Amino acid sequence: MSSSFDKKKIITRYRIIAYAAVLLGMLIVGRVVYIGTVKHDYWMKVAAQKKVKNRPILPERGNILSSDGRLLSGNLPEYEVKIDFSVCRQFRDTMWHENFDKICEGLHRIFPKRTVESIREHLQKGYDKNSKSWPIVKGRVTFDEFTAVKQLPVFNQPAYRGGFNFTVFSTRKKPFGSLAARTIGDLVTWNGQPKNGLEQWFDSYLRGTPGMKSIHKVLNKNIAQVEKEPVNGSDIVTTIDVGMQDLSERALVEKLKEINGNVGVAIVMEVKTGDVKAMVNMTKCADGNYYEIKNDAVSDLLEPGSVFKPASLLVALDDGVVDTTYTVDTGCGVWDMYGAKMKDHNWARGGYQRISLPKCLEVSSNIGVSRIIDRFYSKNPEKFVQGLKRVGMGIDLGLPFKGAAKAQIREPQKNKRGQYTNWYGTTLPWMSIGYETQIPPIYTLAFYNAIANNGKMVAPRFVKCVMKDGEVQKEFPTVVLREKICSDKALKEMQAILFHVVDYGLGKRAKSQSFKSAGKTGTAQISKGKGGYKNGMMNYLVSFAGYFPADAPRYSCIVCIQKPGAPASGGLQSGPVFRQISEGIMAQSLKLLASDARDSLSVFMPDVKNGNLLAADYVLTHLGVKTNDGWNGSYVDGNPIWGRIERNGNSVTLIKMPVCDKGIMPDVTGMGARDAVYMLEAKGLKVTVLGRGKVREQSVVAGNNIRKGQKCVLHLR
Repeated sequence: MSSSFDKKKIITRYRIIAYAAVLLGMLIVGRVVYIGTVKHDYWMKVAAQKKVKNRPILPERGNILSSDGRLLSGNLPEYEVKIDFSVCRQFRDTMWHENFDKICEGLHRIFPKRTVESIREHLQKGYDKNSKSWPIVKGRVTFDEFTAVKQLPVFNQPAYRGGFNFTVFSTRKKPFGSLAARTIGDLVTWNGQPKNGLEQWFDSYLRGTPGMKSIHKVLNKNIAQVEKEPVNGSDIVTTIDVGMQDLSERALVEKLKEINGNVGVAIVMEVKTGDVKAMVNMTKCADGNYYEIKNDAVSDLLEPGSVFKPASLLVALDDGVVDTTYTVDTGCGVWDMYGAKMKDHNWARGGYQRISLPKCLEVSSNIGVSRIIDRFYSKNPEKFVQGLKRVGMGIDLGLPFKGAAKAQIREPQKNKRGQYTNWYGTTLPWMSIGYETQIPPIYTLAFYNAIANNGKMVAPRFVKCVMKDGEVQKEFPTVVLREKICSDKALKEMQAILFHVVDYGLGKRAKSQSFKSAGKTGTAQISKGKGGYKNGMMNYLVSFAGYFPADAPRYSCIVCIQKPGAPASGGLQSGPVFRQISEGIMAQSLKLLASDARDSLSVFMPDVKNGNLLAADYVLTHLGVKTNDGWNGSYVDGNPIWGRIERNGNSVTLIKMPVCDKGIMPDVTGMGARDAVYMLEAKGLKVTVLGRGKVREQSVVAGNNIRKGQKCVLHLR
């Protein structure tokens, strides 16, 4: 190491480096100032383009299922199918030209409404443009159509070879069309938010939890990165039985058309559990057809009329002020009640004179019921109102529907001097026969269900459980509102009276020859608010409420119909609907052994209808009837396989038929009513069914063009 040290040279070098660093720093500061002032707007725009954006990932909404697991409302896939002709030209240009005619003919088979010429012209236009995203068909296609398109030449190649690509959309569908539509509920079209029904009440379970993805701008391309996976919604299993719902709807609509009714309600409830198996709400619209517009079963506040009378007399029986031997004078059918005339329905024929308490309900005597209640409660109406609450009339049912009404039962009120301010001499007599109160149909049914259930009142149940990935997350057990609504003695007496009403009273039209039923008729004038009851044409509410079988109750049912003008009779007009529903339900629940139908000389071969091959195959297989293979699938998923049936001795051949385009009328002859209506309503048709059995005639000829809302009449026999 040299001992000499040239200090001047070293200092000079340090100075040069220092000056260079200062100069560089000044340049950097100047550049920063320049960018922050002169170039500020430009670089802010660049930053905005590069900025990471967060976007939600919407989860799949849960399904709404029937009591046996069938899909009532759920997300079904629809597809937009496209082709990238730039890829097709690069890798499969020769194949495209060789198979072009086959592709056009295949698309015509899948979409019969589109001609081969129009398909060829459409695809050639995209090919000439060398489009990278040309729609193979315009609009969205179903899963079955998508599967068929994907099997055509070129389209069956990988996307990077043939250019075929698609986009999946999840749409909310109701496979059974309008069936129980108002109970199930709907979503708002533009934002997917629930607006009514079970969709709205159980939205917290159905909607799931959104995820999150970040969007990065890289080389002018948006790159998505999932930050948080979405959690799909859970399924809810309802108590609705598709068969009972369908049966109830058809029976009610048939009667509404017959008597020109405006509104109809039918509810079926399982006695022990309170499970609502069917709830129908039908309103007549401007086109003369009936649709589920409003949930009248839970929201209508109307005076119930004579179906309220059993509650009045049950209070008297339970209080012990009367028994079934008590008699009352009804005179000649007209009685003065505190200056107002009360009439029985047969007043023009001289009335019923003196009759027993049970007879008052059997013949629905207004005078008999009101005189009994007025005699024992006129001086203490509070006791009567408390008695109504005790027997469960008006108790809060906790219904899972927003906008559901609660029963309104007038309560006596007094001022400081002990004078009634809202109670008059006529109030109690008319209240006892179903006026002066407003009660939704489901509240009335809950009362009758309690009588059928040996006095135990249970809340109507619409959802049994919440499920996720096949496992039960939460159960909704039956809620007992009241263990006993009355004494056992009063209960047995009322059960016997209600049976007699149907057996030989005014409820005879509800009577079945196959089993016992019990219930009560009701006919009430509908008030028009300030206009009263007699402003213009009289409107009526005709009802029947009861249960069956009377000796071992399984189901309770109420039928309410609002109609203009006379004749109006709950027994004659609602009673037959009750009978049709009850007989249909009992027939569905019969369990017969197939072996009982066989003998040594017979060939056991059921009469099979055309329609859903999956359903037919399931039944035939379980009956031991041989069918051809290859019909795997699930009708629950909303994708039935349609076809026709051919019998070959002791076997059955299931033949799949091509699915018509949405705008083409299919051939539904030979099908059962349920499959035919399902197929046609899915195409937007308004279907009317006449008769029973198989479809023999259809008013719109198969193969014709159809439009949404078009009417089609099916004749069955």
